[in-house]
Amino acid sequence: MSVIKRRQFLRATLATAPAALLPYGSLFAATDTTPANDVEAVTSTGQQIILKGADVRDFSARLRGELLRRESDGYDSARRVWNGSFDRHPALIARCTGAADVVEAVKFAAASQLLVSVRGGGHSLSGQSVCEKGLMIDLSQMNGVRIDPARRVASVEGGALLGALDREALALGLATTTGTVSHTGVGGLTLGGGIGRLARRFGMTCDNVRAFDLVTADGKFRGVDAKQSPDLFWALRGGGGNFGIATSFEFQLHAFDPVVLGGDLVYSFEDAPAVLKHYLEFATHAPEEFYVEATLVRLPNDQRVLILGFCYSGKVEYGEKAIAPFRQIRKPLQDSVAPMPYVQVQASGDELSAHGHKYYIKGGFIQKATPALADVLLATIAEANLPAVQAVTLPPLGGAVGRVKPAATAFAQRAAEYGVFLFCRWDDAALSAPVGEWARSAFARIAPHTRGFYVNEFNAEDATRLQETYGANFARLVDLKTKYDPDNFFRLNANVAPKAP
Repeated sequence: MSVIKRRQFLRATLATAPAALLPYGSLFAATDTTPANDVEAVTSTGQQIILKGADVRDFSARLRGELLRRESDGYDSARRVWNGSFDRHPALIARCTGAADVVEAVKFAAASQLLVSVRGGGHSLSGQSVCEKGLMIDLSQMNGVRIDPARRVASVEGGALLGALDREALALGLATTTGTVSHTGVGGLTLGGGIGRLARRFGMTCDNVRAFDLVTADGKFRGVDAKQSPDLFWALRGGGGNFGIATSFEFQLHAFDPVVLGGDLVYSFEDAPAVLKHYLEFATHAPEEFYVEATLVRLPNDQRVLILGFCYSGKVEYGEKAIAPFRQIRKPLQDSVAPMPYVQVQASGDELSAHGHKYYIKGGFIQKATPALADVLLATIAEANLPAVQAVTLPPLGGAVGRVKPAATAFAQRAAEYGVFLFCRWDDAALSAPVGEWARSAFARIAPHTRGFYVNEFNAEDATRLQETYGANFARLVDLKTKYDPDNFFRLNANVAPKAP
């Protein structure tokens, strides 16, 4: 074809086919106008609304990731979260692939005043990472981890799991504090503080954050660090999900030997009083490389034991000396303590906390352990009698955690010696009411020994304890919530409510 004829052909084609130049999405939208494409939803205040199908399609077209409706493939798996006690159905699930998707999701939800939940790792105990008939903003596809060994910095996306951070950093002889179950989300863990096996040595997870990328309730993307938005930088380190969606984190890493002295000593329940007494006298005064967590547990077969979980991250020979008294005070039923990869220790709680079971956890912080506390904990497990896993766990704090002043970050419980968590796991839905009743009753006896609670273990009934949790930091958190989220857009969390207008 000659050049002239080719030009004539192109002019004719373009003149007769204007519709072909429309975006494909617009062509499909034009044929998809039935009322069935509208979506029933609820606002943040519980009002029933209808999202027009055309608006939903426009929102979907602006996303790089998927927008799932109830009839979409993958919807059921996407709405499932770690705690099987919750079976909620969002109106829409935005499976974000980057910060731009998160911005679009926040803007869409704000325009309709939609109820919003945010899913990172999906480990929300209270199930608030999934909402009923609202918009679930799902970060699980944003799970990248990149290590800069020269700067000793990890860049971590908002939906990454802590196991990925551990593995990528440890491959280069580096680490930072993460939690104690490897399938926990890095985002939720960090925003709530971050208690873990390296906290006494390196500080809490939130103490190791250098910067955040954040999408706030007004749909703005913000870089947050000590120089940019220092007020938000303070609030995000322990203030939970109240202030926005963290799409990425930058963590300080530390030189670290990937092999530690780890494992469990398991004792009979008859020996538990003597061992627990020694533990409470030892744990918070141990070397900062030494982490030992005590768990009193009653299994569904009515067996009761005390388990001490060890992680010594210094020289193995020093760890052996520190552990020796625990082997001598009473003879363990089982002894699995040995040099092992740190990632193996980090995954040791994964099976007990596997996805899909029903969970109830209620806890607090212990400022000073006493013999009376030990008696209450022992009695709690001695009297447990449900066909479920019923346990009390005592993770130690102190060390680097306590060297940070309470006002330096939103996380205020710096003086606590221990956390205490009442843990229940079951599968039969008929047990849900009895488990809840037992746990509330049991914790009522433990509560007088505590002050505040760990917001990552938030239950809806803990809302009245929130001011005690944040102590002198609470008023500042309220002021910042009022500044950055005056309408309480981000409310499905351990919620710090803004001031009334």
